[in-house]
Amino acid sequence: MQIFLARTQGFCAGVARAIQTVEQALTAFGAPLYVFHEIVHNTSVVGHFKTKGVVFVNCINAVPPGGRLIFSAHGVSPAIVDQARVRGLLTIDATCPLVTKVHHEAAFFAAQDTPVILIGHNGHEEVEGTSGYVKPELLHIVSTVEDIDQLTIAAHKKVAVITQTTLSVDDTRTLILKLRGRFPRLTGPDREDICYATQNRQEAIKELARSLAPASPANSLIIICGSPNSSNSNRLQETGSHLGVTTIIVDHAGEIDMALLKNKTHIGISSGASVPRDLVDEIMARISNAYPDSTVTTFDNPEKNIVFPLPDM
Repeated sequence: MQIFLARTQGFCAGVARAIQTVEQALTAFGAPLYVFHEIVHNTSVVGHFKTKGVVFVNCINAVPPGGRLIFSAHGVSPAIVDQARVRGLLTIDATCPLVTKVHHEAAFFAAQDTPVILIGHNGHEEVEGTSGYVKPELLHIVSTVEDIDQLTIAAHKKVAVITQTTLSVDDTRTLILKLRGRFPRLTGPDREDICYATQNRQEAIKELARSLAPASPANSLIIICGSPNSSNSNRLQETGSHLGVTTIIVDHAGEIDMALLKNKTHIGISSGASVPRDLVDEIMARISNAYPDSTVTTFDNPEKNIVFPLPDM
């Protein structure tokens, strides 16, 4: 068996920043420490912090007056910030800087009374936060071509488009082309909003698929390590499947159905941007223990030197 480890492993800079923020806040202020939503979408990370006294909440009123609250990497709406201020909470903003960039774009277009089309998954925390920067009457959330077909905006109007940061690059490109065909005056940021980590990981999946190409589809498999509610991890699973490779997603090594590896000669392994590297290593170890003659090919990680500064505390 040949195992190929995708070049993008471990936390992206935004996730690392959020996790370090919680760790430093625990050291400085102790427990209980509150986080609005999950700090990042990973079961292991969230479980680890719960054991240290971190309380994850979905409502500002769940935090006692004067409590210390961290906003998650996915960001929050201005309304949530205002609610926290009224309640007298001590807040720390761990929003990923790349999500904050999208917030600024949303606020800029909204201030011009420009209709804003937000490409994203309705109900996702990041989309909920970004939506709060746009007047409801100006906001249109789409995730499919069918959603675009149902828009009631006049074709001659100036329209802005922004996106969730963790979408499929290929799917988003298709949707933006559809929007450009319908709205000639479509405007948007100079660079697309999908973050570098999401793009790198999807490109790494395509690279894995090329590495697996010598094997027949029946003899190859891609394993994605990621939690069920992780948008970027699910997009990796979709990317592999769209390339014709059987691709599964697991939260940890124990979830792998080892029967799926029978007769496989080429295995690709990747992970979402919020997955600890040790979970990937555990997957590698489980497979290597079952197939001791397997070989492992690794690649240089292009993100190893990317670091975001921590927020003020």
